[in-house]
Amino acid sequence: MSELKKFQIINKMEGISYIILIFAAMPLKYIFLIPLATKVVGAIHGILVIIFFYQIFLAKKEANISYVKTFYYSILSLLPFGSFYIDKDLRTT
Repeated sequence: MSELKKFQIINKMEGISYIILIFAAMPLKYIFLIPLATKVVGAIHGILVIIFFYQIFLAKKEANISYVKTFYYSILSLLPFGSFYIDKDLRTT
């Protein structure tokens, strides 16, 4: 499997974990007073973020992604639905 394909998979997983963290685990913690939700989902998301950044640099080398686009993808990963835009952008290039 190519590094770019691995990046696309990790990108989706990281994006979904971020959505779950913000829209499910955070309300469980602050509204329903269940702090375990953010501990579990936050830990999973944290690991996926580390893998995301590792994989983006491997994909950059293999697929000749520019430094500007790599930086742009890194910033987009901080936005709740940014990873879905990254996926769309990778499919069009």
